[in-house]
Amino acid sequence: MLREDTVFGPIFSRRLGQSLGINLLPTKGKICNFDCIYCECGWNRDGKLDKEIPSRDEVRLRLEEALIRISKEGTKVDSITFSGDGEPTLNPEFPGIIDDTLMLRDRYLPGAKVSVLSNATRVHIPEVFEALKKVDSPILKIDAPTTDLASRINRPAPGYELERVVESLEKFEGDFILQTMFLRSPDFDSSSRDVLEGWKSIVRRLRPREIMVYTIARPTPMQGLEKFSAERMRELVGDLIGEGFNIVITP
Repeated sequence: MLREDTVFGPIFSRRLGQSLGINLLPTKGKICNFDCIYCECGWNRDGKLDKEIPSRDEVRLRLEEALIRISKEGTKVDSITFSGDGEPTLNPEFPGIIDDTLMLRDRYLPGAKVSVLSNATRVHIPEVFEALKKVDSPILKIDAPTTDLASRINRPAPGYELERVVESLEKFEGDFILQTMFLRSPDFDSSSRDVLEGWKSIVRRLRPREIMVYTIARPTPMQGLEKFSAERMRELVGDLIGEGFNIVITP
């Protein structure tokens, strides 16, 4: 499910409402330092036909064109969302693109939020952290409570260490959105005691302002994965809700 344009939509997002998407990566390929077993864009190895990354100038031009059109049409947009075909912070001009986007949003669509969906692997880089701090909704992923399990679910590039990610997220002082995929495979289960309690310990350590708990909604590159029902996910995080955490559950 690759995006064919640098700016696309608006489309309806399960978690963000009417979303105008921005893809900072190739429009006919995929670049990511994760290779998640559930990724709707498929395996990294199947997305290598296109390696052309849009420049800051191109993104600004395409976004301004879209915002002018949307403002003239009166189309409702809840979020301008950086997602696309891989990890958006891998674009080397990411910080400047965020500045341009905030400026254009304020000019043409001041009611919309700016959101970034990221796997959080580059939060330790100061300029990436500062850019993420500027947006309304930095949505940052932790799917597993250990590096070993993350290696099976997210299949990260060499060098990934969960503790470094958690330490980097602590710098937000809770002012971010944590996103977690709940799923089951033949060799792991997000609802098993060790996995669930380890993840809850991270949640209590980071205390994010919101937690997005979701599950599989589209075909996955790995076969044999099982989704969770909304009721089951609510049951699994019930104690965190009782502790006052703001948890949004999306089946």
